Amino acid sequence: MENDNTAAGAACLVGHVTVKNPAKWADYCAKVPATIAPWGGQLLFRGKRNTVLSGTHTHTDVVAIRFPDAASLRGWHDSPAYQALIPIREQAVDLVLVSYDC
Repeated sequence: MENDNTAAGAACLVGHVTVKNPAKWADYCAKVPATIAPWGGQLLFRGKRNTVLSGTHTHTDVVAIRFPDAASLRGWHDSPAYQALIPIREQAVDLVLVSYDC
């Protein structure tokens, strides 16, 4: 089933997260929105794992962000503003970031 965003070329970022340092994670989360806005990104949701219904999934949290297109997602990720936050992120969490066409 195709959704309306596919035709528009939207891209989504999903982060599977395990928090190591809650204070650093809070600091990082407070700073990220300002780096996303210039790229047209929109936080879709953040959540904590409830139940793994199938397979193995070790991360406890998830975050999903939608961008207008893959170039915007990549531009945000590679931007100096976001790259400056990566050292905080690395101290705060273990994660896997995956981009999707959505």
